[in-house]
Amino acid sequence: MQEKGLLIVLSGPSGVGKGTVRKELFSHPDTAFEYSVSATTRLPREGERNGVDYFFKTREEFEKMIRKDQLLEYAEFVGNYYGTPVEYVRETLDAGKDVFLEIEVQGASQVRKKFPEGLFIFLAPPSLSELENRIVTRGTETEDIIKGRMKAAREEIEMMELYDYVVENDQVERASERIKAIVVAEHCRRERVQHRYKKMLEVD
Repeated sequence: MQEKGLLIVLSGPSGVGKGTVRKELFSHPDTAFEYSVSATTRLPREGERNGVDYFFKTREEFEKMIRKDQLLEYAEFVGNYYGTPVEYVRETLDAGKDVFLEIEVQGASQVRKKFPEGLFIFLAPPSLSELENRIVTRGTETEDIIKGRMKAAREEIEMMELYDYVVENDQVERASERIKAIVVAEHCRRERVQHRYKKMLEVD
């Protein structure tokens, strides 16, 4: 019987560097999990590509996906929808491959209910002032949006208890290495592997 893959969920407050850490993880040839591209209604940032960083959708297209139950999770965040197309995730897990989701905190809480066996990692900022600095230096948000993101960030940090692990993004390469170590440890968890050894002991 094919062992199912592990669903790895990385989330954290806006501006904490989820996308940067994910790109660092996937830049290594030994990264063996599949990246599940999220859908969003926000506009692409410079350098982002449709189907690679996100599936960029209109609001109408996204709401059609909601009505057709084509999303594992979705959330509206600072005026834009974000969500995870469900079909790809289920097919990849069933094929025995690990799936990596980089999603917003609201979405992660929905996934937790549907996939309690998943691995949930919260990416935390070194401090709130550093988080605000990262959002400001993007240069893509207005002052009002920055205030909204900081208010949301405080609420999201309070939701940390929904996660299995917390990784501080003090330095991108270091955060990436910590996440890889967590995934290796999860694959060795007794609950995931003991059935193989029980089978080994079965006598024909």
